[in-house]
Amino acid sequence: MKITILCVGKIKEDFYKKAVCEYVKRLGRYCKLEIIEVSDEKTPDSASLALEKQIKEKEGERLLRYVRDDMYVIALAIDGVSLDSLQMSQKIEELGISGKSSVAFVIGGSLGLSSRVLKQADMRLSFSNMTFPHQLMRIILLEQIYRSYRIINHEPYHK
Repeated sequence: MKITILCVGKIKEDFYKKAVCEYVKRLGRYCKLEIIEVSDEKTPDSASLALEKQIKEKEGERLLRYVRDDMYVIALAIDGVSLDSLQMSQKIEELGISGKSSVAFVIGGSLGLSSRVLKQADMRLSFSNMTFPHQLMRIILLEQIYRSYRIINHEPYHK
């Protein structure tokens, strides 16, 4: 299976980069993984709702350039469904069995995802009602994908 992580912004902090590299290495034995970063927009502290919407739309357009028709698209969104690790592994396995060979997880920028990206998604997935920095969310997502493959392959994992 090919898994693509589409995300807004680059990871700048070295400790985040190291964590991403570690999970990319670990996942190499289970799937073909690609991380695509699109540039983020600068958001002023006092941005109006209209400006915030405009920023999300620009970032969303950049993300959607990489979405292909054969992808099953999972948008990370607070209002999405919540899955535990076992359910996440079952979803990934189910997609593979049903013939979906390409899955894209989409992580928005600091303002979230545009309505257009959310509408185009096949599924919305929530990791929590809390807000996380999008750089950290990438690592959390990678860890859960790795955990999912460990579960699918009946390999030990931390509970």
